[in-house]
Amino acid sequence: MLEINSDSPPMATPPLLPRQQIRYARILDAAGGFARKGLDSVTLSEVAAKADVPLGTLYRYFPSAVHLMLALYRKQLGELQVGSWPGATTNPAHALAGVVMEIFHMRVMQPAVEQCLSQGVYAKDKDTTVLLREIDSIAEQAVTVASGDAVKSRVLLLTVTGLVQAVRCRRLSLFEAEEDLKKACSLLMRC
Repeated sequence: MLEINSDSPPMATPPLLPRQQIRYARILDAAGGFARKGLDSVTLSEVAAKADVPLGTLYRYFPSAVHLMLALYRKQLGELQVGSWPGATTNPAHALAGVVMEIFHMRVMQPAVEQCLSQGVYAKDKDTTVLLREIDSIAEQAVTVASGDAVKSRVLLLTVTGLVQAVRCRRLSLFEAEEDLKKACSLLMRC
């Protein structure tokens, strides 16, 4: 289980001033490259150096690598454009598969983010709990918009979690998992 240091300061809210927003965005952009590593390989000093921001600035927004990886994933989920896939307007199953596949690929390609999501714990009054709940809500909203059904959305997101784990443990190839996910979307859209 992922331990959350109760002594760590809470994560600051995203900045409002344009200059600060640029730094914040640079930090998250730099973090994307580090998300491809395992969580233990993510060092905040390296992220700060790559983003060209002082380490103190990074710590102001993200007191730990967990906070940074969860904020990165929240940002990426927020950028999902439901219905932007070719043929999405004429084929709702295609739109659903596009959204769900994008979420699947983000999680497979970002081991550090996946570790935070799969090992994260919900703890009362913890800012990581707020981040985890926001992530769950954004993902569910994106899939619900595409599917039109909150129950289908939850089933598909749980399917994504299982398939990501199967790929990570090498029980399924990436291709097999993608095919299974497409079938799941197709079957659920028929219900």
